[in-house]
Amino acid sequence: MLVIVVNNVPPAVRGRLALWLLEVRAGVYLGNLSRRNRERLWQTVTDNLGDGDAVMIAPESKREDGFAVRTAGTNRRMPEDWDGLSLIAFHPERDPDTTPASGGGLDPAEISR
Repeated sequence: MLVIVVNNVPPAVRGRLALWLLEVRAGVYLGNLSRRNRERLWQTVTDNLGDGDAVMIAPESKREDGFAVRTAGTNRRMPEDWDGLSLIAFHPERDPDTTPASGGGLDPAEISR
């Protein structure tokens, strides 16, 4: 079983997905494709993503949990592999007004002795 979820993608991408998969909700596509067709469809999605983002969940017999998660575009949730298990790391949005450019931590000039 293959699941692809897209957000803010061009209509051409949604149309291409609708040719091969069932759109069960807005931006959620479901189907059963061969590995070759799945890879070609994912390549089409990633090549034409624009400012959107996409997530694909596909069967993977070599993994402990039985599926693989792939992402494209700007996602706050990123899959990470931990000993064969897929876990999702959540990266909150950064506010450029309150977050230091160095990525956090203390500024040595602000430390009082």
